[in-house]
Amino acid sequence: MQTRSSDVLVDDLFRTTVRLRTYVDARLRGHGLSVSRLRLLRALATAQGEPLRMRDLGEVLNVAPRTVTSLVDALEREGLVARVRHPTDRRAYLLALTDLGRTTHTKAEEIDRTALATATRSLNASQRAQLLELLAVLRESVPDALPGPPEG
Repeated sequence: MQTRSSDVLVDDLFRTTVRLRTYVDARLRGHGLSVSRLRLLRALATAQGEPLRMRDLGEVLNVAPRTVTSLVDALEREGLVARVRHPTDRRAYLLALTDLGRTTHTKAEEIDRTALATATRSLNASQRAQLLELLAVLRESVPDALPGPPEG
């Protein structure tokens, strides 16, 4: 059974996103990685050299604390991420990439770049620019989500 939204455009955007993610995930899995793992490694690698708290990482990735914990636990077991005590908050830990984590991140980024280049190779420069413009228009037209009661 396939669920659909009330807008065929939105359905197609979701289907395309899922297909792209599945394709990239399959390429990364051949190297023991995934899109989720890459996103976490990328967030730590691009944190201006500063280790991140779990809470900060969850906000950057826009995922629940439980998800961050399970991802970090797995990456720590594999030696890609290290937990270090926060210098001023005894209750908190900071997360940083290990040397192996940095090497793995670099490799994962290359796999991601290659997979996405393959997936988007049928778009010429003009089509890419047009698609980027249209996605920006759509993204900017969506109101920010505000906490509160559901609409309806």
